[in-house]
Amino acid sequence: MTETYWKIIKFGVTGVSGIVIDFGITWLCRERFKWNKYIASTLGFILAATSNYIINRAWTFESTNPQWQTEFGKFLLFSLAGLILNNFFIYIFHGKLKLNFYVSKFIATGLVFIWNFTANFFFNFK
Repeated sequence: MTETYWKIIKFGVTGVSGIVIDFGITWLCRERFKWNKYIASTLGFILAATSNYIINRAWTFESTNPQWQTEFGKFLLFSLAGLILNNFFIYIFHGKLKLNFYVSKFIATGLVFIWNFTANFFFNFK
């Protein structure tokens, strides 16, 4: 396997930990605290993105960039674009197509994975 494929696999494994954080926080805020589903989803996404940055920097991309603040800023910017896409997909799948909210969120997460890896691979951790 080439180095790029290993990075995709590592990014995916890291993403699974992010999914656990994202869905866990979303569920907690939505079901237990009765928050708005988009606010709950946003908080879950942000906490997962922060965790994913730390893991991806150290493990997936093995970044030694001393300008980690800039790198983290780019990661968050790409994640913010991913968040917008994520909420858009949830709106389409749940709001318009009437799929279950969590099924919609799962599909959205898979689609946003493609965006996040591509943006970070080519523009952030190069």
